[in-house]
Amino acid sequence: METKTDFTQLGLSEETLRTIAAKGFETPTPIQKLSIPVLIHEQCDIIAQAQTGTGKTAAFGLPIIEKLSTNANQNVKALILVPTRELALQVTDEIISFRGKRDINVITLYGGQSISEQQRRLRRGADVVVGTPGRILDLLKRNDLILDDLEWGVLDEADEMLNMGFIEDIEAILSHTPEQKRMLLFSATMPDRIVKLASKFMKSPKKLTVGSQTRTTDLADQIYFEVRKADKFDALTRIIDIEPEFYGLVFCRTRVDVDELSSRLLERGYSSEGLHGDISQAQREKTLKKFRNKFINILVATDVAARGIDISDLSHVINYSLPQDPDSYIHRIGRTGRAGKEGTAITFITPDEYRKFLFFQKTIKSNIRKEVLPNAQDIIEMKKLRIKEELQSIVESEGYMDYLGMAEGLLEVNSPEVALASLLRMAFKNQLEESSYAEVRSFKVDNKGTTRLFIALGKKDGMNPRKISSFIRDKVRVSDNKIDDIGVYDEFSFVSVPFADADAILKAFSSKTQGGKPLVTKAKSRS
Repeated sequence: METKTDFTQLGLSEETLRTIAAKGFETPTPIQKLSIPVLIHEQCDIIAQAQTGTGKTAAFGLPIIEKLSTNANQNVKALILVPTRELALQVTDEIISFRGKRDINVITLYGGQSISEQQRRLRRGADVVVGTPGRILDLLKRNDLILDDLEWGVLDEADEMLNMGFIEDIEAILSHTPEQKRMLLFSATMPDRIVKLASKFMKSPKKLTVGSQTRTTDLADQIYFEVRKADKFDALTRIIDIEPEFYGLVFCRTRVDVDELSSRLLERGYSSEGLHGDISQAQREKTLKKFRNKFINILVATDVAARGIDISDLSHVINYSLPQDPDSYIHRIGRTGRAGKEGTAITFITPDEYRKFLFFQKTIKSNIRKEVLPNAQDIIEMKKLRIKEELQSIVESEGYMDYLGMAEGLLEVNSPEVALASLLRMAFKNQLEESSYAEVRSFKVDNKGTTRLFIALGKKDGMNPRKISSFIRDKVRVSDNKIDDIGVYDEFSFVSVPFADADAILKAFSSKTQGGKPLVTKAKSRS
């Protein structure tokens, strides 16, 4: 098959080809196509620039497994340094899965784990060590880790290790390694400090660059909202509420921000937890397990804490705080485009961040479009629709049988409408009242003289903001700039238009229906 031919051309052995076929690998990623032949057939060091989530572990892991010597000593032959415990565990699992039936011992070393147990594992012998710089350096100083026979040194996510302050530790670690080894450096960006590190410890490295910035953003629908700082929380909850199955990562700048936001979300009744550098490893692993299993659907994190999290089916990545630089923006939103699944990347922009955001747009060269937040009426309409769907599901499954007697008792003293309305009030309290939603103001708001229209077509009907605008203009002569605040959701859409144009639109669509209901109706004007 073509897939196997692709991997065969990279110079991998039959045993490795069988292993990766069993793993379900189909086609090599760009970084694998570039790196594997060089590492198999040449003897040079390499500097590979590639984004997170591009298959870098296989790019260096497969050649190391192929080329690792099988001499009898127990000293470490390959050292892979990574910035976080989570990534260390992931890389270890991948390397183990690559070895097939080969007798290669792989161990993980990181802080937060018993050092005495790690010492015992090292005494039993290890061919490949994957670890974080702090613990590796600690074990080197204790003479528990011997790197005299090292054949391969790998720096994975080198730029992130720089951001976390590990560069001095890395230099100290590399000073314990022999000169005759192959050095592999993988990094999404190449800051000057990383370049200097490479020039000091690498021998005429070959530079491999793959994946332009657009690679990590082309599967993300990128949106930004202009909101005031005080309105960010309410803006976030509106986005969560309007989405039928929100499953997202929310980025904050600091640990304090993460703690505050995750606490506010919990208080508001959302299933959320936070992740930052001060959280223990045990708690981190527990939180990530809950998030992967979707026991929680909102994970609030700092950039550093989120590194190494590899979850492929996120619906949203939200920049609650603007990242520090364009590269960080790309790292964040690239998480929505993994495994070929399109996601939505949302950024909140406050007035004082607008100039910086314009710089991001220019640098990234990607289409980030401005949208208007769903208003209270939009949220309420969505919630009402979900209530109807859930009630219908209960009716169809006959899940109401145990409550028939109680229902009959209520109907003896109340009309059906009053009984049902009272139950809805009890179940949803004030969730369906506009007064429960705080006003979220944009930078420049002028909503006077407009009418909000409800359109019974949404994403499931193939609609997007451009198509909604065309849909209206096909029936009514109204200019594009008068159709504003377009919100397109799964089942329906909203637009705001001037009063005079609203009357013309309603008249033009008066005979049109969708599912037996009017296709276009008047909603409450935004106040």
